[in-house]
Parts: sequence; C-alpha cells; structure tokens
Amino acid sequence: MSARPLNVLFLCTHNSARSVLAEATLNHIGKGRFQAFSAGSSPRENQQPNPLALQVLQNAGIATEGLRSKSWDEFGQPDSRARRAGPPQASAAPSGGSALHEVKSVGAVPLMDLVITVCDNAAGEVCPYWPGQPATAHWGYADPSDVEGDEAKKLEAFRQTLFAIRRRLELLINLPPEKLARAMVQQAARDLAKQA
Repeated sequence: MSARPLNVLFLCTHNSARSVLAEATLNHIGKGRFQAFSAGSSPRENQQPNPLALQVLQNAGIATEGLRSKSWDEFGQPDSRARRAGPPQASAAPSGGSALHEVKSVGAVPLMDLVITVCDNAAGEVCPYWPGQPATAHWGYADPSDVEGDEAKKLEAFRQTLFAIRRRLELLINLPPEKLARAMVQQAARDLAKQA
C-alpha cells in the first residue's frame, strides 16, 4: 500500500487570482501531504495568471513556475474515475505522516479529494461532474482584481488576499490525520470557512 498526497482543486471564475494564489500556497506549505491544482469556469484566454498574483507570490517566496489559467473541464474528465482503485480508504500513516488515500495508478488527470471554490461566482455555477465524488467546500474571498487605485493599492489587495488564503490553508494542513480521512474532510473544510 502506498500513500499519496490529498489532491485539492481550487476554483474561481477566471483562474487568474484567488485560485492561483491558493494552488501555489498550498503546494508551498503542504509538506508533501497535499497536492494543489486550480482551474476556472471561464479561464483567461492567454492562460496567464494575473501579474499581480504572481508578484505577491514571488514576494512571499512562493514558486510561480508552471502556474497557468485553465478550464475546470480538465479535471472533470470521465476517464479519471479509473485512476484510483476502489473507494478511497484512510490508511495508517507512516511515522509522523497523515491519513492519506491508497492509490494504485495516477494518470494525466488527477482524481480530486477536495474541491474548494474561492469566489462566489464559481460557487453559484453548475460545475462539471467531479470523478470520485470529492468533498466540496466554499471559501469566499473578495476579488483583488476588482480593487481600483494605483499599483500600490492593487498590490496590497492581492497581498491581503494571499494572507487570508494562507491563514486558512495553514489551518487545513494542521488538521489532525483523522480529519483528513475522506469521510471527514468535507466537514472539516467547511468548518474552516467559518474560522479564518
């Protein structure tokens, strides 16, 4: 039996700011227990995240290589259902690890364990079918791209959004292993929306 990271997909409409901030941050602080992805219902045509999102990530020492704006349809592929054998089971973690899921094969499209919307628009949209029936939660954040003013004011809005997202993600990564078992992750993620 081999353990794998908990796959988390962050969604917002354009996949250019909040979801990208969440993806990069969780991959940075996730301690190998989490693998984060992001997508949107109407991704930017140029596939480039908002430059201010990339700047605040870089300023925080978080890697931005490989980040791109992409459609959530990439993660709703019907064939990804076969990528995990049988129903997920919490497994005993190796010393000091967490309760992660057993997996026998991983394809190009990872099977998600948790899908989190980070904007109210995406939360209200009809989402694709998520193979494997992942847990879902909504963590609403105001869109920093909507802030008007000079460059410093806009950058500060992105910095504040990154700070808020990171605070909630730190709570997520510090959940005890039993809270990350498949049966518990949905309630735990929803409870975090109320805390930070």
